[in-house]
Amino acid sequence: MNVPWQQRLQATAISRLWRILSRLSPTTLWRLSVALVNVAYPLLKRERAVTRLNLEVVYPDLTEARRATLGSESLKHSTATMLELGFAWQGDPDRVADSIVEVHGRELLDDARAEGKGVIILAPHFGNWEVLNFWLSSHFPFTAMYEPPKLAPLDPIIRAGRERCGASLVPTNPRGVAALLKALKRSEAVGILPDQEPSWGSGVFAPFFERPAYTATLLPKLVSRTNARVVTGVALRRPGRGFALYFLAADERVYDEDETISCSGVNASIEAVIALDPAQYQWEYKRYTKTLEEQRGDPDFRRYRLYSSRNMK
Repeated sequence: MNVPWQQRLQATAISRLWRILSRLSPTTLWRLSVALVNVAYPLLKRERAVTRLNLEVVYPDLTEARRATLGSESLKHSTATMLELGFAWQGDPDRVADSIVEVHGRELLDDARAEGKGVIILAPHFGNWEVLNFWLSSHFPFTAMYEPPKLAPLDPIIRAGRERCGASLVPTNPRGVAALLKALKRSEAVGILPDQEPSWGSGVFAPFFERPAYTATLLPKLVSRTNARVVTGVALRRPGRGFALYFLAADERVYDEDETISCSGVNASIEAVIALDPAQYQWEYKRYTKTLEEQRGDPDFRRYRLYSSRNMK
């Protein structure tokens, strides 16, 4: 496949930046993130607007000043996650392992596998999910879905980084789902991102902080066809120290046969880990893009959109 030279040049620059950043410590990367956001904050108009709208929905009882502070801190953590990619993917494995200073709830994974059950790990966009992937693939047979980046030359670099400790990456299509099912039946661990809005036909509306959010039905489908246990996992950033891994038992509703009830349990499980430190969730993601009105065919559905041009000002 012929790749335009502009893409090759851009990929080379990003790759070299990751290599440079891989040599820095998480503490230095955090300080750099804080400095970058403090300087660039006025320019992050889209990110600030989406974060503000999301926080108004999920924390209506907070003061505007408190939400503004939380939004600013969230952007710092999201920036840190981006800067830490090189560290997680290309940093010395011993240094990455040493940066994980706490592990809570590992027994949930060990007990499930001791009982001959696979484990589905819900890994939302919280803290640094690449560090979580590093630890999981270092300790368990681990399979996760992977969608190649739009910048094609980066694909082998990202894939190598995510697979370097033994993780198996599978495509985000029926073949990938089949691979997840096989891994679960082998009593292995699989990871899925539970808070990405799926395409129409691949989800149901379920409450996320009391507002309907179109939620993927992959988890209910995997649970219904296996005897797997479901655990929520995150790598919470400890600025100045490293990362603390938390594994929490998922909300019991995830095991319900009704997909809407199961997805309500998925979203409740995400809410539970967000409560560990709300600033570490990626609030600049448009989680509420699709609406019930659009699904119902309401001709005036656009007026119900949260991220309308009117609200984004």
